[in-house]
Amino acid sequence: MFDALAPFQYDFMQRAFVAALVVGVLCSALGTYVVLRKLSFIGDGLAHASFAGIVIAYLRGANFYGGAAVATIVTALAIGFVNRRGRVSLDTAIGVLFTAAFALGIFLMSRSTRATVDLQNYLFGNILGVSSSDVAVVVGVGLAIAVVVGALWRPLLYTSFDPVVAQAAGIRAWFIDYALLVILALTIIVSVQLVGIVLVAALLVTPAAAAAQLTQRFIPMMALSCTFGIISALGGLYASYELHASSGATIVLLATLIFFAALTVNAVRRPRRVL
Repeated sequence: MFDALAPFQYDFMQRAFVAALVVGVLCSALGTYVVLRKLSFIGDGLAHASFAGIVIAYLRGANFYGGAAVATIVTALAIGFVNRRGRVSLDTAIGVLFTAAFALGIFLMSRSTRATVDLQNYLFGNILGVSSSDVAVVVGVGLAIAVVVGALWRPLLYTSFDPVVAQAAGIRAWFIDYALLVILALTIIVSVQLVGIVLVAALLVTPAAAAAQLTQRFIPMMALSCTFGIISALGGLYASYELHASSGATIVLLATLIFFAALTVNAVRRPRRVL
């Protein structure tokens, strides 16, 4: 007999649902800025850059996620610096620096004489393995990011739509860009625990991309993106329990289904051209 409440009987599932809810909202909300700024590659880039920090932390016997956070933030700031000071396009800066960071991690791991660490959890996520302390970190980081985004709401909005006009209006666009990169780096590190390095970019981009198919207004777009993010995170986690499948992969696949549903709705309601 089917029991809809069966997953909630276990403490590890309760923690997983709380973490999924926070990260689902966090990624989809920030994903709105990512989609508007056409920075879809940034999620994948920073997620892979975290690999170098994980390897360094492993070799030093330090906390893996602390190392990943440092490496990701440094890479994010370096991307912003190269883009602004070096006059290199943002996608080129991302491509150069994230591959360099990823290669550094592989290089250091290949030279290690210690037993190789199992990186599967970091590549594909392990949301079912989050501890109470992990949940506390996710919630704490999520609240901190929410406060920062709330404080920078208008500058982030203006620089996302028209950075030139925002700069002319007295907004320090360079500071806002760096702040957004750091916020994205922290969000990605938190999300890596859930869906892993390989899939985190999808959770950051796909709900917002789905929302962009249904509205061009910023606040409704963010609200829809958060809704899709919550449905993807919680629904995917629940489905993975019932299907005995990978939680991270199921979350991303559900988000992708939502995107194609939104794409279909947009195509149906779009008026046809009269020949």
